Amino acid sequence: MGTSNTGWPRGRTTWIIGTVVLSAGGILVGILLENIWTGVLVALAVSVGWLIAYESWRGRNVGVYDRDDDGAQL
Repeated sequence: MGTSNTGWPRGRTTWIIGTVVLSAGGILVGILLENIWTGVLVALAVSVGWLIAYESWRGRNVGVYDRDDDGAQL
């Protein structure tokens, strides 16, 4: 794993900033919908997608062919 001299993993700061922005956006959506809990739920769902996409991008496995993976497997 790529860590800096401080022990903080590389890329963690970007992920945290993205999570904070998505959480704030979810709360804003909740305010617009007049229901904060709906906004928090939307932010949570989007944050999970953000985490999966970000970690997949960091894995550098884009374009890897796996004949056994038909897309239905998680």
